[in-house]
Amino acid sequence: MVEVRIHGRGGQGAQVGCQILAGAFFRSGRQVQAFAAYGGERRGAPVTAFVRADDRPIRLRCDIERPRYALVLDPTMLDGGALVADMQPGGTVLLNSPGAPEVTLPQGVRLVAVDAAGIAGRTGLGSIVSTALLGAFAQATGLVSLEDLLAAVEEGSPARRDENLEACSAGYHAAASAMSAPV
Repeated sequence: MVEVRIHGRGGQGAQVGCQILAGAFFRSGRQVQAFAAYGGERRGAPVTAFVRADDRPIRLRCDIERPRYALVLDPTMLDGGALVADMQPGGTVLLNSPGAPEVTLPQGVRLVAVDAAGIAGRTGLGSIVSTALLGAFAQATGLVSLEDLLAAVEEGSPARRDENLEACSAGYHAAASAMSAPV
C-alpha cells in the first residue's frame, strides 16, 4: 500500500492536492482513500492531508502515522526534520524549498527540494504550491504518470486550471533537475 502524508498551511492547496493525487492514483487503476485533518479552517492554519493507494480495497480508517512519502508545502513546518521523523526507510520527502536545507531525516529517507513557491508565483497561483509539488512527486517516485496526474489536475482544479497544469508540469521537470544535481 502506498501511503502519502501532505503537510501545509491553509491556502496552500493541501486539501485539493490530496484529492488530485487520489484522482491520479484512481486513474492508474488503484483503489484510493483521501482525507484531511485540520483545526480551525482559516488561511495559514496547519493542515495535514492523507492519501492511500493500493491494488486491493483499503480497509484502514486512521491517520497515516508512518508514511513512505511526504509532501511538505511550507518549509517552516519541517522544523529540522521532526515533522518527518516517523517516515519509513526508503521513503521520499518532497519539500517546497529553493534548495536543500539542513535537516535531519531518518536513515534511508531522501529529500527532493523543489522551489514550488517560485513555480506558483511564475504561473500566477500565488500561495498555492500543491500542484507543483504533486508534479515533483510524480517525477521523484514514478508512482503516477505525468499524464494521469495532469488529467486529475484538470478535473480537480476548482479554479485556475491552466495555471495549475503549468505548475504541475514545471514541478515535474524541476524535480528531475533537483535529483540529477550533484550533492
